[in-house]
Amino acid sequence: MNAEIYQQHILDHYSNPRNRREIENADLQYRDSNPLCGDEVAMYAKLKDGLMEDLSFIGRGCAISQASASMITEALKGASLSQAAEMGKEDVTRMLMIQISPTRLKCALLPLKTLQAGIRVYQNGAARN
Repeated sequence: MNAEIYQQHILDHYSNPRNRREIENADLQYRDSNPLCGDEVAMYAKLKDGLMEDLSFIGRGCAISQASASMITEALKGASLSQAAEMGKEDVTRMLMIQISPTRLKCALLPLKTLQAGIRVYQNGAARN
C-alpha cells in the first residue's frame, strides 16, 4: 500500500469519526488536552461486568488526534479495562498505519493517555467505595 491510502484511512476517521458523542451517565469520563498543539479530547465509557460496553469521545484538534480517538473507541469497545490499560504506543501507531514524528506522536497518543487516566481515576474511586 502507498502512503496515500494510509492518509485516506486517517482522513476517513477524522471526517467520519466513529463513536463521537458524549455518553450520558457514563461510569468513566476523563478530559485532557495537549496545550502545545491545542488538541483536546474527552473519553467516556459505560461499563458492564468489567467491560466497556460503550465507549466514545468528543474533542477537537488535528486529524491525527481525532482519528486516533475514533480508532481507539472502535478497537476497545467491548474490551476490559485491563485490555485498555495494556494498550500502548505500538498499538496506536499500528492502527494509524503511518510513521509518526515525535511531535505528532503526542497527538496520536492523547486519546489513549486520556482513557487510561480515566481508568485509573475510576479504579481508585471504586476502591474507596
